Amino acid sequence: MAIIRHARSSDANALAALAEQTFRDTFGGANSAEDMDLHCRTSYGEDIQSAEISNPAMVTLVAENGAAPVAFAQLRWSAAPACVHAGNPGEIQRLYVAKPWHGKGVAHELMAACIEEMESRGADVIWLGVWERNPRAVAFYAKFGFVEVGDHVFPLGTDPQRDIIMARPVAKRPSAC
Repeated sequence: MAIIRHARSSDANALAALAEQTFRDTFGGANSAEDMDLHCRTSYGEDIQSAEISNPAMVTLVAENGAAPVAFAQLRWSAAPACVHAGNPGEIQRLYVAKPWHGKGVAHELMAACIEEMESRGADVIWLGVWERNPRAVAFYAKFGFVEVGDHVFPLGTDPQRDIIMARPVAKRPSAC
């Protein structure tokens, strides 16, 4: 089973490798090598992930088995698209699981940790963008109560792609008496 924790600066290199590998595994077969390479060069690398880990408007969660990261999620708090109606929205920017860990419950545990983190930071709505051609991910998010509320363009290299925007309210726990 995987342990989920907040990323540390020392995780940047391993996180960059995991992020690029999971992105390539997920989208490489449906996109050009040139667009994949361009996206990966500008989105993943030790310096990039280090900056994300240290960014106070972001949280990176790492799921690890032993010392090896097997999945991760990145959350951020910033302006949401107009289709997301919230006073304090939080975004799940990335949630990826290494292929050998698919179907082992890690994604569910990581999503639960994301929701808990959003709740602890006062988000009232969680939103995310998911590629319209990724039905497995759309179905996964729907299991957690996310519904389609709009769309936006995700530039993958030079290819402008349509992402479905999905959102759900953050379930508040009852306060203790």
